[in-house]
Amino acid sequence: MSQSRFTPETTRLDDAARAGWLYYVAGNTQDEIARKLGVSRQSAQRLVSLAVSEKLVKVRLDHPIARCMDLSGALARKFDLKVIEVVPSDPTAPELMTGIAIAAAAELEKLLKSPDEKIIALGTGRALRACVEQLPRMDCPQHRIVSRLGNMMSDGSATPYNAVIRMAERVGAKHYPFPLPVVARDEEELRVMHGQEPVRHTMELCARADFTLVGVGQIGMGAPLRVDGFMGGQEMETLMAQGASGEITSWVYDAKGRVMDCAFNMRVASAPLTVGGEAPVVGLAAGPDKAESICAALRGGLINGLITDEATAERLLKQ
Repeated sequence: MSQSRFTPETTRLDDAARAGWLYYVAGNTQDEIARKLGVSRQSAQRLVSLAVSEKLVKVRLDHPIARCMDLSGALARKFDLKVIEVVPSDPTAPELMTGIAIAAAAELEKLLKSPDEKIIALGTGRALRACVEQLPRMDCPQHRIVSRLGNMMSDGSATPYNAVIRMAERVGAKHYPFPLPVVARDEEELRVMHGQEPVRHTMELCARADFTLVGVGQIGMGAPLRVDGFMGGQEMETLMAQGASGEITSWVYDAKGRVMDCAFNMRVASAPLTVGGEAPVVGLAAGPDKAESICAALRGGLINGLITDEATAERLLKQ
């Protein structure tokens, strides 16, 4: 009979790794760690010390927490994922971006170390910007960083969470911003915009990308599309009534992950979403409000990779 890998030593190191993550990544005090793990303050202090002495914590969390590994495997099997990373959750801060941002930065760093040219396509948003801020300074002139969506608001001002320019600055790579607003005024304006040579070239690069990293947005009055001013309240209510479930680079899709035939999508200037490609298209998202949107994107094959936290992973496995 084979031995279980869940030995007392494994459990102790798991607890130490969780304590180390809560202390060094999430910024919790030892009192807060004690409360969250259900142990005494002295035990929490010993667990943090153990995480350091066992070299579980460096700049990034180095210990493969068993529960996160199990969730990763289950999600990979359920959705046939090319890339999957599940990081620990902070139960009192379900929207915390730090953990998934660090994990995504690690994926990008591995790719950037390649001596061969790689095309990396990025979406935009808070999670993507947080990821880029976790990247180390590198010198990667052989690579190209391309944006999948416009970098301007309708009034011509820059969007606040553009990740491409910032990433290119950090890693010294050539970059290709999408020189358009996120949403056109009408279909005719969009046709003219897409006819421009720089735009066609950028969209071709997106189609050839070796790795794509995008945020996944929920639908509702608190959704990024609404909060960031790309859509009015009435239009959001209409999409909700039509069964919209989420959005990726502003493309709105339904509960089965199908890009919707709707008035808003007719004005979206972003590079088209593709299904069934060989290159990884990785969603970077976590939080209770996004589970339904993430699940729909996975069902429809809009993304074939995911970086999320354990609480969100558990929700996805129940849907």
